[in-house]
Amino acid sequence: MTDHPTPHVTLTATAHAPALELPAIGQGTWYMGEGLAPRSDEVRALQQGLELGLTLIDTAEMYADGGAEEVVGEALAGRRDQAFLVSKVYPWNAGRDSAIDACERSLRRLGTDHLDLYLLHWPGSIPLEETLEAFERLREQGKIRRFGVSNFDVEELESLVALPGGRECAVNQVLYHLGSRGIEHALRPRMQRLGMPLMAYCPLAQAGQLRRDLFEHSAVREVADGLGITPAQLLLAWAIRPLNGRRDVIAIPKAVQPQHVAENAAALEVELSDEALARLDAAFPAPGRKVPLDIV
Repeated sequence: MTDHPTPHVTLTATAHAPALELPAIGQGTWYMGEGLAPRSDEVRALQQGLELGLTLIDTAEMYADGGAEEVVGEALAGRRDQAFLVSKVYPWNAGRDSAIDACERSLRRLGTDHLDLYLLHWPGSIPLEETLEAFERLREQGKIRRFGVSNFDVEELESLVALPGGRECAVNQVLYHLGSRGIEHALRPRMQRLGMPLMAYCPLAQAGQLRRDLFEHSAVREVADGLGITPAQLLLAWAIRPLNGRRDVIAIPKAVQPQHVAENAAALEVELSDEALARLDAAFPAPGRKVPLDIV
């Protein structure tokens, strides 16, 4: 770990919002509100993360059927201004009027009057024009500051940015970690050309069985041990590393245990050498062709 400026990612200015810097690591809430951990622990973890500089909190109406949003709302009571708050709408709720209703339900669960960022959770059957119209109405009403998308591959993204107002899309949130690098072939370069940051969910391969394989892989263990950090910190530092000289990824790991929250925040201070990156590249090479977008 070295002394250097805390890594951040810049949301570009739009016609309605100024440019904004966000920490390159935020907090995810998938599986919160489901009783897997005491609610009080989940609330405390999010508050601890805020205190450690992990000010972006990502949630969704899908998570625990709104239960995760309620946990976030409890965590942000009296400190809403400390957080950059993100939530997501189901594709089938993303219509001209239904998106307004869905957003208002999310706001009630979150105990706030606005979202900093509202995402379409994945592409659906409702025309994007309708969703964009709803997002614009929500912005005009002050209920959201920016909009974005999630789980959009290159083709869906091209359809979006071709629409009036589509280029104001602030981010695309997709699955991304060392063991899943398919977006590096086409999607991430296209997003870089658009000046659109990437939000990486499951940056620690939280879903499925791959996480154990990653954490115990000899290259991951050796590089992490050499830096005096945990495998999780190494994977986070890798996810937010600059590509083509640009830092454009915000990783959103979920953590409940105090030690894990602290480790995630400390990963912001990890700087990976060219040698370390080359070792990981050799063990987990990026695909040389377009592959289907990983979705969990």
